[in-house]
Amino acid sequence: MADSKLRWGCLGAAKIAVEKVIPAMQGGAHTEVVAIASRDGQKARETATRLGIPKAHGSYEALIADPDVDAIYNPLPNHLHLPWTKAAAEAGKHVLCEKPIGLNAAEARELIAIRDRTGVTIQEAFMVWTHPQWRGVVDLCRSGMIGEVRGYSGVFSYYNNDASNIRNVAEWGGGGLMDIGCYLIITSRMAFGDEPRRVMGTMEQDPVSGVDILTSIILDYPQGQAVGLCSTRVVPYQRVQILGTAKRLEVEIPFNAPNDRPCRVWMDDGGDLSGGHMETLSFDTCDQYRIQGDALSKAILTKTPPPYPLEMSVRNMAIIDAVVRSAASGQWEPV
Repeated sequence: MADSKLRWGCLGAAKIAVEKVIPAMQGGAHTEVVAIASRDGQKARETATRLGIPKAHGSYEALIADPDVDAIYNPLPNHLHLPWTKAAAEAGKHVLCEKPIGLNAAEARELIAIRDRTGVTIQEAFMVWTHPQWRGVVDLCRSGMIGEVRGYSGVFSYYNNDASNIRNVAEWGGGGLMDIGCYLIITSRMAFGDEPRRVMGTMEQDPVSGVDILTSIILDYPQGQAVGLCSTRVVPYQRVQILGTAKRLEVEIPFNAPNDRPCRVWMDDGGDLSGGHMETLSFDTCDQYRIQGDALSKAILTKTPPPYPLEMSVRNMAIIDAVVRSAASGQWEPV
């Protein structure tokens, strides 16, 4: 293992990997992408050539067995997160796995057992956790600047009715809640700095695929409430509001944060409903995937805890499980 950079290999050529994560990590201070694998060897070679990756493997097994790879990035479809993260860990590789870490909390707990047995680091790829705008929002929530945090309201949506898309295949862990609703849950936990006691959820499911296409959630925290709506069949949109007793915060682009311009968060005391008292907080231009990769790689290289430990992933998945139960029961469900 290199002293300053961790050598990464990527499982598959998913869009998020080849368009966002790999290019970002190629410019990282502590990350080096040395290999990529695909079950289609030709696709692996073409992708490696296009992205300037030194090695291409024609199978996932070959990548995991590569002695020149220290860590694996797993952007495979949701139902393949557990088996291939497990395979990589059993081979002694550290893993950054795309969200959701598994199909339910039980799978996340299984990864904790694997992590503890193998001694490798496994982290879920929630890039919002280390993004400067979200670290800034968390600091504001803790500082008392906006008073006591009492409410959270979030929306995350896009339109996708392609039946062949993995997000529309139920047995592969598709649906809006798993794909984007998970961001509403984790960022509300960040805002409150706590865990919800109970959950209410309602879902509209696609009559053909069975995946949820419109899901609403209420999370009941000890000090307040969070409400969220996610959908894969409405106009693309995302926004988060955090309401304190003194001021509110509004995150302009909370999840797909741009890497070509500063991020903006607005703070307002509500004294002028037309926004005359609004203050703009600007966060320097950055790439959230590069920050995520560097933070995790540095933790592995220095043998320190990862930024987002698996225990946090278990809690997020447990909340998702509770939303699903509530949508079925029509009642509040404990987490």
